[in-house]
Amino acid sequence: MIKNIISKWVMLLLLLNISTVSNAQIDTTFTRVKMNYPDFLSLVNKNNLGYAAEKFNVNIAEANIEASKVFPDPELAIGGHDNGQRRMQMGYGFSTELSWTLELGGKRKARINVAKSNNELTKALLEDYFRNLRADATLNYLTSLKQKEIFKVQLTSFTILKNIAVADSIRFKLGSITEIDARQSKLEANSMLNDVYQSEADWKTALLELGTLTGNQKADSLYLPIGDLTKFDRLFDLSELIVSAENNRADLLAALKNKNVSEDVLKLAKANRVLDLGLNMGVESASVVTNIVAPTPSSNTVSMGINIPLKFSNRYKGELKAAEYSVQQADVLYKQTELQIQTEVRKAWFNYLTTQKQVRQFNTGLLADAQRLLDGKIYSYKRGETTLLDVLNAQRTFNETQLNYYETLYNYAAALVELEKTAGIWDINF
Repeated sequence: MIKNIISKWVMLLLLLNISTVSNAQIDTTFTRVKMNYPDFLSLVNKNNLGYAAEKFNVNIAEANIEASKVFPDPELAIGGHDNGQRRMQMGYGFSTELSWTLELGGKRKARINVAKSNNELTKALLEDYFRNLRADATLNYLTSLKQKEIFKVQLTSFTILKNIAVADSIRFKLGSITEIDARQSKLEANSMLNDVYQSEADWKTALLELGTLTGNQKADSLYLPIGDLTKFDRLFDLSELIVSAENNRADLLAALKNKNVSEDVLKLAKANRVLDLGLNMGVESASVVTNIVAPTPSSNTVSMGINIPLKFSNRYKGELKAAEYSVQQADVLYKQTELQIQTEVRKAWFNYLTTQKQVRQFNTGLLADAQRLLDGKIYSYKRGETTLLDVLNAQRTFNETQLNYYETLYNYAAALVELEKTAGIWDINF
């Protein structure tokens, strides 16, 4: 009797000590900076390098508008000639000519319209880039929360198995169990420790991704997200989601702007087929001719003219046909994008409803049942009423249930992110 009491007190003290030691195994090499979701999105908006690079496309498009406003440059030609002044006294002369191309058919206006349309398209593409970036950043934020919970589950499971292993070591010395049972419990604890190491690595990897998204270049610090994976319940109407997507999706707007670009390119192709006039004006000066055969006084000649190109190239309509086909292609792509958006919304809606049902399954008491089963098996094992195998099976069931729970919570949150991304709405905050 006294031996059993002493045994129980020793096991209790060891359990308390091991629990403390196990929790101290978390790596503290990196400085962790706590951060909530709104602050994280703000940092992504301000500091994400990919997004910053995409913004330059708008600047480039605006610069192209300025470039399209340029008129053709005039040309100045200066020349001179010597007819043998020294030998034959034929004199010499100088000529100056100024020429300029007069664009007809509205070419400059067409170029400006193409540049402006491209600028609007670039802005729409930038907006769509941020729509996808925001969703991807949110998923990475949720992944880091999920990996943290998985790490905690694995660490708790290791602590339980480690405590059992220590208790079994004492029970073996007291002769309550065989050496094989003691070795097996120790082996299971060491095996679970490897899972702890892996889950910790996965958690840190997820935290590193957050640093990449926010442009954090500090090698000795990690952002530690704060949030609750259980706050993602929403009620949606499918028809309203489709209408919202058609009105708000940036990629659909980009497809519409692409149609405008194609139409403006077609107008430019037609304008390029119009003749351009070359205007020129020149002055030629000749010195006096003093030879005895044909003496000639000095003279100044003013000339003006028009150059009319012979547009034989207009017989070939390849550029015009290509522009016309581009207009037709852009129209088909717009319809395809519209159809694809409707399909994406429906798929995301169905997926959200499915994950919602899966989460509600866990609210019926699955986690509590798994916990009670494990506690009961451990209690019975300590009293010698069940085997270690039963405890390990209960432990695995408890582990799988908890891991499935957090995985389902993540899938539920990710489904909401995907649904709101496809519907062109955003009210996520947790």
